[in-house]
Amino acid sequence: MTDPGSSTPVTLLIADDDEVTRSGLRTLLAAQPGLTVVGEAADGVEAVEQARLLRPDVVLMDVRMPRRNGIEATRQLLAEPGGSGAAGRRAGRTGRTGRTGRTDSNGAAGAPKVVVITTFENDDYVTAALSAGASGFVLKRLPVRQIAEAVRVVAAGEAILFPATLRRMVAARPLGSTEALPKAALTGREEQVLRLMATGQSNPEIAECLTVSLETVKTHVGNVLTKLGAQNRTHAVVIAYESGLVAPGFTGC
Repeated sequence: MTDPGSSTPVTLLIADDDEVTRSGLRTLLAAQPGLTVVGEAADGVEAVEQARLLRPDVVLMDVRMPRRNGIEATRQLLAEPGGSGAAGRRAGRTGRTGRTGRTDSNGAAGAPKVVVITTFENDDYVTAALSAGASGFVLKRLPVRQIAEAVRVVAAGEAILFPATLRRMVAARPLGSTEALPKAALTGREEQVLRLMATGQSNPEIAECLTVSLETVKTHVGNVLTKLGAQNRTHAVVIAYESGLVAPGFTGC
């Protein structure tokens, strides 16, 4: 759990084409401790424009929107200089970025983290958004406190992983083979770490499972993200499932 009483609130932009949903989310999330809703967007084009203008920590992004869907909006945001893709890889090495992931090596403000919000957990759009670099997803039907906690977790530099749901999502998609992985040249230990990441285990849990130090696990996670060209842990897990490296029945330690 993150600390909702942090002195620095997490700033949030809500992007959803349904005005009633968007307004309801704003009202409910603005009442949650540690969150400040700084703006809204009614489509993907406006989401990118407002994110550039307002520089929120997190964008809560619907995937099915007019003009530009949430997938393309996410891809565009994270492709910008100092975007969360690079920050995500740094988070794999350090375990947490805190809130420093919003700046690049030159101190310039980077792209926000993206949390996809959707009605249906098996939506192909969600898988595509995760592949585009979103840090995780939440369902619209979740209690608002859980959505708020997901926003805080992502703002702190972590990814939101729901292993069982993710397995169901990719199970309906044709699996490739490990040869379909990017030319990653993962070591045997890095493959072990990636498989355990796919079960939703944290770095400390992986360290305990493999009987290695936490720093060693952080190094392996950083190497995995870099070699796969993954934006973050969630993206790496999607690649692992879709390539067939991780079987849907794998449960870890």
